[in-house]
Amino acid sequence: MLNANVDLETLISCMVTAAREELVPRFTHVAHSHKADGSVITEADLAMQSRLGLELAQRWPQYRLLGEEMSAAEQQELMSRPGVGLWCLDPLDGTSNFAAGLPFFSVSLSLIVDGRVVLGVVYDPMRDECFSATRGGGAWLNGARLGERRPEPPLAKGIAIVDFKRLPSALAQRLAGEAPYSSQRSLGSVALDWCWIAAGRAHVYLHGKQLLWDYGAGQLILDEAGGHSVTLDGDPLHTVSLRPRSAVAALNVELFREWTAWLGVKHAR
Repeated sequence: MLNANVDLETLISCMVTAAREELVPRFTHVAHSHKADGSVITEADLAMQSRLGLELAQRWPQYRLLGEEMSAAEQQELMSRPGVGLWCLDPLDGTSNFAAGLPFFSVSLSLIVDGRVVLGVVYDPMRDECFSATRGGGAWLNGARLGERRPEPPLAKGIAIVDFKRLPSALAQRLAGEAPYSSQRSLGSVALDWCWIAAGRAHVYLHGKQLLWDYGAGQLILDEAGGHSVTLDGDPLHTVSLRPRSAVAALNVELFREWTAWLGVKHAR
């Protein structure tokens, strides 16, 4: 259950305002550089993390901030303190898109309490779409509930969101040569990938390596929309961890079973 001290509407307002003021004006107007791991970073990532970090601390000082742009040592120190509530922030998910001028990126924030994600918000400033969820409270898109059942195609006629870059090479080659779906997309923002699956805009999902700030909010949103997900090893994604994790998902349970069976995922739930 969501901590009563966090008002979701206030939180969403903070995120939306910050994204409009820190991300949107910088879109197509900032240079970028590369971090040690080769990933892209811009001034917008840092400005957004700083802005939200201050606002979250002012409103909810009982929770500390775990941000993507912190050092690995800082992140590990925060995660090593059991029982301490944490905000987990990706200030700009889809930085490569942002830097290239592709209008598909988001800000993603989750709240972790007692080792579980209890709240998630993902905001897409280009489409003014805000996805949100609280554990046990459902998932929402701009005030409309997600998860309303509608007919979905079988896997052979479905749309898949697949990130080939981080998949095991044998699986990537198999998918390229004998894909079980009709068509495939790779969109470039993990948080929005999860949300678009939750909204029924694509039917199955596969990613080989994502981190907690990438999937924490989006996975809860899909879960609360009635969706299903596991790792390629068949492990649940609910466990909070800093180590990279693969993800297999679908909104529809029949599609999920068909998709995991094709992938050979064992013990899928």
